[in-house]
Amino acid sequence: MSSRKRTLAITAAALTSALTAALTGCSSSDSGSGGGDPLKGDAGKSGTVVVGSNNFAESTLIADMYGEALKAKGVKVEYKNNIGSRETTYGLIKNGTLTVMPEYNGALLAYLDKKATPKTVDETDKAVTDKLAPKLGLLEPSKAQDKDAVTVNAETAKKYHLTSDSTIADLADAAPDLVIGGSPEFQTRQQGVVGLKSVYGLQFKSFKALDAGGPLTVAALKGGNIQVGDVFTTDPSIQKNKFVALQDPKNLFGFENVVPLVYKPDLPKNAEAALNAVSAKLDTATLLKLATEVQNQQKDPLDVAKAWLSSQHLV
Repeated sequence: MSSRKRTLAITAAALTSALTAALTGCSSSDSGSGGGDPLKGDAGKSGTVVVGSNNFAESTLIADMYGEALKAKGVKVEYKNNIGSRETTYGLIKNGTLTVMPEYNGALLAYLDKKATPKTVDETDKAVTDKLAPKLGLLEPSKAQDKDAVTVNAETAKKYHLTSDSTIADLADAAPDLVIGGSPEFQTRQQGVVGLKSVYGLQFKSFKALDAGGPLTVAALKGGNIQVGDVFTTDPSIQKNKFVALQDPKNLFGFENVVPLVYKPDLPKNAEAALNAVSAKLDTATLLKLATEVQNQQKDPLDVAKAWLSSQHLV
């Protein structure tokens, strides 16, 4: 989900150094984290639960919910937020560097098994569990879903008569004239450009690597540098900028329930109940409301997380 440009001349040593520096500095405002090598899989030995997040605002918000709910139960928590894409964070939780990650069950399944086609949330979770590394586990999924949405800007919607009732298939004739943008990974994922072609028959003019439904993608859509973007369904920018998110009747983007992914050996006994309690209270409308506070009102995600947890009597 990162938009950083890659250079072939970078050496392996430089890559390792850069990633180490990035992870060391990625902490929530009151995490108290710091020190130690974030690439080493020994963080849990200190009894600390390390909560990570991908590098987009909603992931950080949910990570803060998880972390503060755990703190309320007396669990020692360290944050490593804004790490990067799933391609990075899955490896870090697999080796125990991270203990808890906010995940989306459908997207995680697509990463683990590109051929999976579950029909329900339960089937999705079971399929994920079957493919997870042995020391990893999914806890209870929330009702909150944040799905990728093929989204067009207002000008494109008007030109091609697209509304919120239109489907992705309605872009088929126009796609050869349109530029689509999203995270670099979106170009190569089945739940991305690959699936848009194989499932819906869409062949776009070109792809522009930006970020995962973040400010780069939103700005490019708003400015017309791209006409189609991967924007998440709970993103406040859709309504704010009069974008149109197209329907996905063939369920390319599957089920995307927010769910805690955990490294089981380092998860304290009382942590599972605390995390499941957050899932039990979180739904899509709530997530959209809280995301709006963070992204449109520029509130600190940690403050938003704490306020919501307090309102739900979870802290």
